[in-house]
Amino acid sequence: MMRRDQPLVSTRWVAEHLGAPGLVVLDASFVLPGGRPTAAELYAQRHLPDAVFFDIDAVADHGTPLPHMLPTPEAFARMVGAMGIGNDTAVVVYDTPGLMSAGRAWWTLRAFGHDRVAVMDGGLKKWQAEGRPLTDRVPSPSPARFTPAFRPDLIRARDQVRAALETGSAQVVDARSAARFTGAEPEARPGLRSGHMPGARNLPFGLLSNPETGEVLAPAAIRAAFSSAGIDPSRPIIASCGSGVTAAALAFGLHLIGAEASVYDGAWAEWGQAGDTPVVTGGVPTS
Repeated sequence: MMRRDQPLVSTRWVAEHLGAPGLVVLDASFVLPGGRPTAAELYAQRHLPDAVFFDIDAVADHGTPLPHMLPTPEAFARMVGAMGIGNDTAVVVYDTPGLMSAGRAWWTLRAFGHDRVAVMDGGLKKWQAEGRPLTDRVPSPSPARFTPAFRPDLIRARDQVRAALETGSAQVVDARSAARFTGAEPEARPGLRSGHMPGARNLPFGLLSNPETGEVLAPAAIRAAFSSAGIDPSRPIIASCGSGVTAAALAFGLHLIGAEASVYDGAWAEWGQAGDTPVVTGGVPTS
């Protein structure tokens, strides 16, 4: 069965272990606001056999207007317990393109103390390309008991990000597209300013995977991508993005090369609101 130090597993490994006792597979696909079909609709149409839908918008704090912020530990325990995940459960997560939102589910589980979680390399794209089975049958997992162990070191709030930018105590890397980072392209969520945080670097999350196969790049290529973006993996890093989803893909990539990053959960959905948070527009992306 999957080791605790095995954050990336192949489609072949998943195919060989589907249905194994103590393993839960999660479909953590995500679609931006207004996108159709939605992630839930895509899941209902086709997913890996026995895969449970990890709804990023549902596994969230519903007491805030910000999108899919982390829930309380107690709420998270109830939600993943209903998915059949206990503290000893091995979990594999995937998304549709390969490495977009699977990292968010991986990071969320780790934020609540569950380290026995891996991402399926290549996601649904690679699984389908290999002709592996899919189903529209929604499983009914047996409930499990999950006891959370919250890890605040993996999360950063707005004031912590602001302090890091002002003091240089941590590097901030933004996973949004270059056009959104510079402000050339408007944000998908209405009411948000365009641009980026002063001092932030840009590394679009898609640069960490092969666009043809969806597979994650080799460690040397991941290191090169962060280096090209001006990020030193040996120093503290805060990952951000549009709403805290693809930032976790950067955190996952760093984890693969032996580095760790915290995620700014509010991300641009919070920082980009009208207010006193500083915003820079224009300029050349650093990746």
